[in-house]
Amino acid sequence: MKSTKNLAFYEFIMKVQAISKIGLTYSKDAYALENYQELSDLSTTMLKDFTDINFKRPQYFERDLYPTPNVSVRMIVFNDKQEVLLVKEKVDQGYTLPGGWADLFESPVEAITKECLQEAGADVKVTQLTGVYHYDFQHRGQAQSQYVIVFKGVLKGPLKPFGHEILAVKFFPVNQLPKQLSFKIERKDLIKMLADAQKGETYFE
Repeated sequence: MKSTKNLAFYEFIMKVQAISKIGLTYSKDAYALENYQELSDLSTTMLKDFTDINFKRPQYFERDLYPTPNVSVRMIVFNDKQEVLLVKEKVDQGYTLPGGWADLFESPVEAITKECLQEAGADVKVTQLTGVYHYDFQHRGQAQSQYVIVFKGVLKGPLKPFGHEILAVKFFPVNQLPKQLSFKIERKDLIKMLADAQKGETYFE
């Protein structure tokens, strides 16, 4: 067995590897891509020295078993008027719930807390798990399947400056959602998520 110190170091390398993979996938800046590639190469070398796992280039997270859905986390925050907090995504100019993909070595609560702060400038306290949804969608010619873990929470303070991937952060009445929603959650699914959160129950399928 690896020692606690070795496990912490292994998780650190894997985290760097995951960050570099995300950067290589989504970054458009040539200099950033060079840096992400260097991080990827360095962390891969370290992983090979650390463990006997055989990593294949360029996909270091290929599965030998059948593929499984990705996991994303989303947050529902209502204000005193029962309006819901939404963020406007730069990628498609549409509004959606704050959140994103869950990262390696983070619990769902840690992931959504971080995403809310980074995306919406919202320091939130998670109060309830409102649902676990199976959600499939098409984007850029690829089918994606995911499990969406949705939480309900409250703001711990005023909103702070939001992240570079977001154009706006705003509260909307539940029955007057913006016309343009992000592709990440369809309108019918968003309406259901909000309804489940208002009931105070936990939905799962």
